[in-house]
Amino acid sequence: MIGLALILACAPTMVEGAAEPAKPTEIRLWTGEPPLEEGKPVGPEKAETRKQGDKTVVSLTNVSTPALFVYPAPRETATGAAAVVFPGGGYQHLDWTEEGEEVAAWLNSVGVTAAVLKYRVPQREGTSLQIAPPMALADAQRAIGVVRSRAGEWGVDRSKVGVIGFSAGGHLAAWVSTFGVERSYEPQDEADGQRCLPDFAVILYPYGIINFDSQRFDPGLKVTKATPPTFLVVASDDGFCVYNAVAYYRKLVRKGVPAELHAFESGGHSFAFRRTGTPSADWPRRCEEWMRGRGLCTP
Repeated sequence: MIGLALILACAPTMVEGAAEPAKPTEIRLWTGEPPLEEGKPVGPEKAETRKQGDKTVVSLTNVSTPALFVYPAPRETATGAAAVVFPGGGYQHLDWTEEGEEVAAWLNSVGVTAAVLKYRVPQREGTSLQIAPPMALADAQRAIGVVRSRAGEWGVDRSKVGVIGFSAGGHLAAWVSTFGVERSYEPQDEADGQRCLPDFAVILYPYGIINFDSQRFDPGLKVTKATPPTFLVVASDDGFCVYNAVAYYRKLVRKGVPAELHAFESGGHSFAFRRTGTPSADWPRRCEEWMRGRGLCTP
């Protein structure tokens, strides 16, 4: 398992207007063996670094020991809301710096506790190829339960625990939002006695909601009236992901789920906080307004 020190050694460029968050608390996600682990074992966990402009960014792969990295909101601005963060990476790796750590910094800046999830990737060899591996859903459900089980410790309101996901992490956010209250695995301990359905969802440039070949909506995403209020973001020049976001938005509206979609003219894919000077760079402000309207972030 990769050490936290190695990840933090590659410090991200701060999001505009967001102070650098405190060092996170790392929590092993499962008390026992992680469930739904099938197929050929992956090799040792790897942190791959690359230069992007004036900063070094980290991506993680070969994750077999999932963990939560918890960044409590500053006491003076905390609203009691928390969000589990699902970095993207096509279910092959995790874009840890730009869709994990930087997201935590932004959430903290608006009074929200962040819990960045290091979920299991990549899809294991020897298993049936799917858009998303079931082990990722199990990790997501477990993470929400862990946050609610430690709500008192972290100053979190159990009725304000949501998710925010990017690309494949956006698909995972939709999946955990539509799976319902039943767990996809056998409960292990008291954390699994907590609700695993999020209270809100923020989904950016989602991957895999429509099958590229069949053009069909993912049958695993069963939108109902119980699906949480959702904020969707995509750029119109992001190829197939535009159709993913619009298709999911239409399903939400048809079921009467409160939903908001922002399709910016440009920004491409995986913009997160990195595409300054493009229309998509305005998404954090729009999202903050939406969250404020739901009592989730600072006035």
